[in-house]
Amino acid sequence: MASRLQDKYMNEVVPALMEKFGYTNVMQAPKIEKVVLNMGVGEAKDNPKSLENAVDELTTISGQKPVVTKAKKSVSNFKLREGMSVGCKVTLRGEKMFFFLDKLMNVALPRVRDFRGVASKSFDGRGNYALGIKEQLIFPEINYDKVDKIRGMDIIITTTAKTDEEARELLKLMGMPFTR
Repeated sequence: MASRLQDKYMNEVVPALMEKFGYTNVMQAPKIEKVVLNMGVGEAKDNPKSLENAVDELTTISGQKPVVTKAKKSVSNFKLREGMSVGCKVTLRGEKMFFFLDKLMNVALPRVRDFRGVASKSFDGRGNYALGIKEQLIFPEINYDKVDKIRGMDIIITTTAKTDEEARELLKLMGMPFTR
């Protein structure tokens, strides 16, 4: 069973991209490879329970169990030792990725207070898009009463596009609400 966004990509987005950029083959059209959700939990060194809660919330949001990330280097100013748990991340591909993107663009982002759209300048030069979210409460499956602390997260959308312009057009056609 393909998601709505997957159907939209196949039937509307690919033909539009082929027409705009003059691709001769369907396989030349850029596609979304993966979506990485990353949540840094700085207080995990003092309070291990906060990391557990972050992992539970990220599991609920993504539908997939995240990996706990460890510190690569010791930083004395932050009282951080190498190997300490400092956050969690999850990589979504395939159907879960399309379901998450659909939920993000059509349900979660419009729930942000004073939302006017996401920045269209957050591309890295190679066709990948990064988005920061200040609170996890915008996702409908998070129960407000069970949240111990408001945490933000980073969402990185990796595409096969060669340029930022192609990636911007791909995400715009998929339904990403960019500001002008």
